[in-house]
Amino acid sequence: MGSSIRIEPAAAGCGAVVHGVDLAKMDDETWATVHRAFLEHGVIFFRDQDLAPDAHIALARRFGPIVVNKFFPESDVSTEIAEVRKEPEQQTNIGGGWHTDHSYDEVPAKGSILVARELPSEGGDTLFANMHAAYEALSEGLKRTLCTLRAVHSNDHLYGEYGIYHKTDLAGMLQGKDLVGRAVHPVVIRHPETGRPALYVNPGHTRGFEGWTVEESLPLLQFLYAHASSDAFTCRFEWAPGSVAIWDNRSTWHMAMNDYHGQRRLLHRITIDGVALEAA
Repeated sequence: MGSSIRIEPAAAGCGAVVHGVDLAKMDDETWATVHRAFLEHGVIFFRDQDLAPDAHIALARRFGPIVVNKFFPESDVSTEIAEVRKEPEQQTNIGGGWHTDHSYDEVPAKGSILVARELPSEGGDTLFANMHAAYEALSEGLKRTLCTLRAVHSNDHLYGEYGIYHKTDLAGMLQGKDLVGRAVHPVVIRHPETGRPALYVNPGHTRGFEGWTVEESLPLLQFLYAHASSDAFTCRFEWAPGSVAIWDNRSTWHMAMNDYHGQRRLLHRITIDGVALEAA
C-alpha cells in the first residue's frame, strides 16, 4: 500500500493532505509513511475515511498512550474519546482561539486525532500554524534570547471555577473545573522525536515568561503570536464527512472557527500522551 500514497502540501508553510491511505487498515509500511508525514508537516489531513470509534482508538494507540481529557464531555461510545461539540442554540465553541492542546500539563500531549461526525452545512473550518517554521523565520538575535527563556502555561483562566468558559453557554457541558493545572516549559523546545527547534508559547495557555511580570511579558508574546499566526505559517482545513486531522501538539497551534451559529457540529477527539519537553 505504501507505494500508492501521495502527500500534498496543504499550504506553503503548514500541513499536508495524505491521499491513498485507509487509516483503519494500515500495514506497517503505510503506518511508517504516515508517521513520517506527521513529524515532517506537523498536521496531516485525510479525506473519505470510515473510521469507527474502535478504529479511532486503535489508530491513536499506534502513536502512543491515550490521555483522557479532563474538561471535554466524554462521548457515548468510549471514555477515551472526547466530544468537541457545539449545539445549534450555543454561541460559544470549544477551541475558538489559537492554542496547543495540554501545554498546561507538566507532560504535554504528543498529538491529537480529530474525526468528523456531524458537520454544519458550511463553516466550522480549523486553522493550523507551524511552530517550526515560525521559529526558523525569526532573527538570529531573537532566537538566542528566546532560547534562554521559559514560559508559564495555565488553564485556570479558561476551565477554572471563575474561568472564561464557565461564563458562557458551554458551562453546562464542560467538567473538571477543580482539575486546573499549571506548568513551565522552555520557550523554544527541541522536538522529542526529530530534534528540530520549535516555538512553544501559545495565546490560549501561555500566561507569561518565568521571572517576568505579565506586563513585561505581553509585548514580546504579542509579537510572537502575530508572527506565528501570519499567512506564511498557517493553513486552513475544510471539514467534510469522512475527514480526519492528526496534529503534533509540540510543533503546531490550531483554532476552530465559530462561523456556523444555529447548526450542530460534533467531532470526536483523542489526545495522545507525550513526554516532558526539553529546551533546544
